[in-house]
Amino acid sequence: MSQLPQTIPVFPLAGALLLPRGRLPLHIFEPRYLAMVDDALRGHRMIGMVQPLGGQEPRPPVYPTGCVGRLVSWSETTDGRCMVSLVGMSRFRIASELDTMTPYRQVVPDYTPFAFDMTPMDDEKVVDRKRLAASIKTFFKQREMENYWPSMEHFPGEVLINSLAMICPFPPAEKQALLEAPSLFERAQLLTALIEMTTAAHGGPTGAMQ
Repeated sequence: MSQLPQTIPVFPLAGALLLPRGRLPLHIFEPRYLAMVDDALRGHRMIGMVQPLGGQEPRPPVYPTGCVGRLVSWSETTDGRCMVSLVGMSRFRIASELDTMTPYRQVVPDYTPFAFDMTPMDDEKVVDRKRLAASIKTFFKQREMENYWPSMEHFPGEVLINSLAMICPFPPAEKQALLEAPSLFERAQLLTALIEMTTAAHGGPTGAMQ
């Protein structure tokens, strides 16, 4: 935890969820965020992902909890855009926002409430795979995402839950709730409930293997 930077740039992006040890691909094209990536690559290579609360650009209010990720891959396109991947390191709470001259926002993060994020979890018992599989297959089918489940169903528990939380197209408030879940068990319970409720709202069956 002491190796994490004491100030980080933040990227407010609705619906984009980063979790510890999760991998998030990003397509960067706005000049201010291209500058953010350039500066991060010259420094600690860390970027904090946060959800906007709404409001007008360029500085909408954001949720106070985010997740910092390390830039692990990047490439530029011929027209000046950038494709990057972040791997989640730890969640943080925004202790304060800095008044800076950079075109992007920077904050002082407080990592201490999430010290356990740095350690992979022994997690198989927290995931009810049978219940989850019963609803996720229908959820994916409704969204023409059937090809995702066969490649994911044998993931370790933590990887499975965090990967599903990141890729499922939930509204920003629900993504934020998954981020703020105190434990992997609570995230797994919330994720399964969200999938079941969303599937039922779209007229699909839940609670039984399809």
